Amino acid sequence: MFKINGNTSNNDSKAKDSSLYGNYHFGKLIGSGGFGSVYAGTRKHDDKPVAIKVIPKEKIADWSQIKGQKVPMELCLMEKTCHIKGVISLLDFYEQKSSFVLIMERPEHVMDLFDYITEKGALPEELARDFFLQLVNATHAVHQAGVVHRDIKDENILVELKTKQLKLIDFGSGSFIPEDNSQFTDFDGTRVYSPPEWIRHRKYDGVQATVWSLGILLYDMVCGDVPFEHDEQIIKANPVFRNKVSEGVKDLILKCLSYRPSDRPTLEMILEHPWLHDGSEDLDEGPVGPSV
Repeated sequence: MFKINGNTSNNDSKAKDSSLYGNYHFGKLIGSGGFGSVYAGTRKHDDKPVAIKVIPKEKIADWSQIKGQKVPMELCLMEKTCHIKGVISLLDFYEQKSSFVLIMERPEHVMDLFDYITEKGALPEELARDFFLQLVNATHAVHQAGVVHRDIKDENILVELKTKQLKLIDFGSGSFIPEDNSQFTDFDGTRVYSPPEWIRHRKYDGVQATVWSLGILLYDMVCGDVPFEHDEQIIKANPVFRNKVSEGVKDLILKCLSYRPSDRPTLEMILEHPWLHDGSEDLDEGPVGPSV
């Protein structure tokens, strides 16, 4: 488990920086955007590879608390989910005068799923099934922890190239699941993964919208690209299958991409879908669905 490091008083800013830079070596920039910057790094005492995410405070829209300390919502969500298999681990964090710094595990020999599909094209259904099972199990555990990711897409999934294990990353658009089951009226995710209810009504249930995004992702895996590019296509919710796929995977995709949110399966129902069990008897120890 990580620990809280530093505070924002001017008197000890040098001590904070010394603690961060004394413990971690910053390497090359590996990602940047509106959220801040991510660097490849190493933990000095054991040379463990880490990813170092620097988030300027001025860019933080949502806040929460850990042990009485005001922190970015993203950090709090990661603290709730970093124990879950299939979710990137948060190792440590630091508060500096003008930013928060998140220290995360950095698996070696990885590629994000977007680049993986770009390089290999549409995935064989056997591999897509394994990837999808891992992702649904991880997503279910995230929801059980009271968190909704709200930006599940191929770019936010790392593929460990040797083991084919997946890691869900970037909770910057995430939130806690509302205790009163109220709907969200903000959307910071990726437009082509957004559900029709958001396009039409500007509100959505976080869990039902997650099922929609999983349907988009499964289509992406077996067809090589997302099914919808424009709002009009999303609202029609009628994907055209560009290449030959099995009736089983087509059925699961169409169920996830049901226009009405209430018609979409739950994650538990997805895990019981026949396509996800095709060939599972050949595995010694495959992914295990949650009990219902």
